[in-house]
Amino acid sequence: MTDLQTAATPQASMRAIRVERLGPPDVMQLQDAPVPSPAPGEVRVRVEAVGINFADALAVAGEYLTRTRVPYTPGMEFAGIVDALGEGVQGVQVGTRVAALGGSGAMAEYATVPAAALIPVPQSLSGAQAAAFPVSYFTAYHGLKTLGRGEAGEWVLVQAAAGALGTASIQLAKALGLNVIALASTDEKLEIARTLGADVTILQDDPDRVKKVHDAAGGKGVPLILEVVGGKRFQESLDMAASRGRIIVIGNASREQANLRPVELMKRNLTVTGLWLTSLMNDAPATAEAARALAELVGSGQVIPQVGPTYALDQSVQAFEDLLNRRTTGKVIIEPGR
Repeated sequence: MTDLQTAATPQASMRAIRVERLGPPDVMQLQDAPVPSPAPGEVRVRVEAVGINFADALAVAGEYLTRTRVPYTPGMEFAGIVDALGEGVQGVQVGTRVAALGGSGAMAEYATVPAAALIPVPQSLSGAQAAAFPVSYFTAYHGLKTLGRGEAGEWVLVQAAAGALGTASIQLAKALGLNVIALASTDEKLEIARTLGADVTILQDDPDRVKKVHDAAGGKGVPLILEVVGGKRFQESLDMAASRGRIIVIGNASREQANLRPVELMKRNLTVTGLWLTSLMNDAPATAEAARALAELVGSGQVIPQVGPTYALDQSVQAFEDLLNRRTTGKVIIEPGR
């Protein structure tokens, strides 16, 4: 056995998106780059599809939770075919379709990641479905169960319900026996939420939205809220919560500062918990439990990753702009092979 196992001799160069300065999406440039070789403990993957998240756009802008070091290739979530194994890698077969959470580097024709970052996916999933799976579904599971402690029969409020995380959250919530109130910006997006099983749908700008949420949940507010908007909407989440409610803060799509007065939590015994998937993935027991549960739900067909619009690598700027301007539903996908 040689130190480097490959499916075939790859091309010498590949196309990749590079960011050399931080800013709006148009700082991304399509360039030629050498095909990487996997280091010891790594695998190389021929990238079929990249799942684009709001966090990717924030990283390019320099507004993410961790510092973005340039130059770099964006793309934290992807799926593809294992193409080569670095020295010491075991338990991975060349030619297998995998998904991966690599942090960055996915917006290219080939990517290398530590073997430990690979996520097995049912081979029945397409490359695009596999790329739509890791970030949204692991985040939704941790929000609903690990941190949210959702119980069958409870109500959960899902914001941005037609987006990648929203669609994942609705499917998982229904599979776990929860009742879902979905908020979205248009009637068309609310229809998507209904097709996925949402019990109640409300326009996010409905002037009576807070009252309607309370009424839907029996007049007492919602026990569990997945908060992704932030800014002034965060106060609405507090207003919509039931006594002893749990608010799981997953994002800040508004990109505005939210204000929190602790006394408001005291009055109704509310709990506000932050969720960042990157740090949670370092919790081996929690990750293993989420992976087991998700594999079962995906394998049984109860959960189907929702693929949204698909773009070629040279359309990456447009993909990011459409995501930021809320013109998309489901998971935005970039296919480097197109």
